[in-house]
Amino acid sequence: MDDHNLEEFRRRWQEELAQAQAQRKRRRPEVAPGRGEQASGYLALAQGLLEGAGRPPVARATRAEKQDAASPSRSPPAREGAGGGEQLQEQLVDQLIRDLNEMDDVPFFDIQLPYELAINIFQYLDRRELGRCAQVSKTWKVIAEDEVLWYRLCQQEGHLPQSSISDYSCWKLIFQECRAKEHMLRTNWKNRKGAVSELEHIPDAVLCDVHSHDGVVIAGYTSGDVRVWDTRTWDYVAPLLESEYEEDEPGMQPYVSFVRINSSLAVAAYEDGFLNIWDLRTGRYPIHRFEHDARIQALALSREDATVATASAFDVVMLYPNEEGFGQVAAEFEVQKLVDYLEIVPDTGRYPVAVAAAGDLVYLLKAEDSARTLHYVYGQPVTCLDVSAHQVAFGVKSLGWVYEGNKILVYSLEAERCLSKLGNALGDFTCVNLRDSPPHFMVSGNMDRRVRIHDLRMDKIALSLSAHQLGVSAVQMDDWKIVSGGEEGLVCVWDYRMNQKLWEVHSRHPVRHLSFNSHSLITANVPYERVVRNADLDSFTTHRRHRGLIHAYEFAVDQLAFQSPLPICRPSCDTAAGHNYDLALAFPHDHV
Repeated sequence: MDDHNLEEFRRRWQEELAQAQAQRKRRRPEVAPGRGEQASGYLALAQGLLEGAGRPPVARATRAEKQDAASPSRSPPAREGAGGGEQLQEQLVDQLIRDLNEMDDVPFFDIQLPYELAINIFQYLDRRELGRCAQVSKTWKVIAEDEVLWYRLCQQEGHLPQSSISDYSCWKLIFQECRAKEHMLRTNWKNRKGAVSELEHIPDAVLCDVHSHDGVVIAGYTSGDVRVWDTRTWDYVAPLLESEYEEDEPGMQPYVSFVRINSSLAVAAYEDGFLNIWDLRTGRYPIHRFEHDARIQALALSREDATVATASAFDVVMLYPNEEGFGQVAAEFEVQKLVDYLEIVPDTGRYPVAVAAAGDLVYLLKAEDSARTLHYVYGQPVTCLDVSAHQVAFGVKSLGWVYEGNKILVYSLEAERCLSKLGNALGDFTCVNLRDSPPHFMVSGNMDRRVRIHDLRMDKIALSLSAHQLGVSAVQMDDWKIVSGGEEGLVCVWDYRMNQKLWEVHSRHPVRHLSFNSHSLITANVPYERVVRNADLDSFTTHRRHRGLIHAYEFAVDQLAFQSPLPICRPSCDTAAGHNYDLALAFPHDHV
């Protein structure tokens, strides 16, 4: 180090030291014990550096000598030669830089910041950032492991949403257990591990319609029977819901057209226009019974409350319980065409709201208002419909001289205007799922064999999968997978991040209903024909071929789901080993 460079280093170091001392005095008037001695040590190091270079000592030599006397280990030894002097200079410079860095790394929470304010700052960190902060110091570890922070993380990620902070003593441990369970469930989904059960059928009857909600399944049959299963308790002995038809007319009960269920109610519509409503908490007999003049063409039940909507002939009726709990007509609307699809909008508050599709018309039905036309294009009928709290999505079929391709339209329910026009497919859109999809995404199925993920933010198709040979009949997605059902009877599970099919299951009839959550899957194969064949031979094989099937899959148990000969699985047993490779390498997004 020549004289010019040494002089420049000395000048800059003194300026930086003066600035650091001034800032430290402004932040904290009282200097902690040991800080003054450390500053004197810096001067001693500079003094030794200058002496090693052959320069005269700087001012404050007395304080440096005092520091050298107090800390002899940091005093520069006598030079033994030119090589030793250069090596000593490098060591002193490195020590000076290390001490300056240590002087700047002061934990600010140890000084004046209140604990409550520190918690408010840390609440914006995720689990990884909290783990890193816990390794900084003991003070930061106490803050980063506060119960409020980990309880809030559990709520944000959907773990134990109904719990309060006082239910558990260590929310960090609860969060880790929930994460481990979630990882286990995802692995079981991908490896086809779990248990599958075929729900018991009714003799001499064909399955007509199936619906499920939170693991509770309802099914209607051609015999007029309605059966309910609770798959959450693994008790598959399903009770029959009585319909209150005359007992002196056996075998004359009409078919069940539609069934719907939520957490408290079960609803069934019959071919003769009758509607039965059961309260699942009270018993097997209906609490309400309504009669329509014509056949019921569409039925809807709210997931959150007891609102029921029916469409018969050219009338749409919305039923809602009064203060005494008895069902009453909340609103009645008249439409121009027969209703094909009917859905109730969730989270609408006091007055129920429904959306109905009738031919090429889409109506917005509010209980306190008259029917309003949301969409109408002559000659373009609606082929599917789904709603969320603020939007409605439906597929339209393009006909006429000007062919624009079949599309899915997304409307805003508040503004009552079109937000997006998605897709340009040759086939008809047969199903769309907006309510259960992640935010800003939507999944649809088409007769052109493809399953599509739509990005509502960019109005484009994010992913297109060739799924089913005869067209897609049902579809649902979450944050990483898609479950689709086809007209040929296949149920397929996809990891759409990897654009890869995980596994598939085949049955004889089309898939008319599927619903899944993190740990279970409900599928229903409903036949086209509602005619009982070989009624005298009520065997399992006969029922399987002609009367429909309902399967319940549970992935929260560590058991192979497909060890039994039923259901028939594809690929065959010879190629199933191809799915047993190390999935941690194939799916890198799942590392915890």
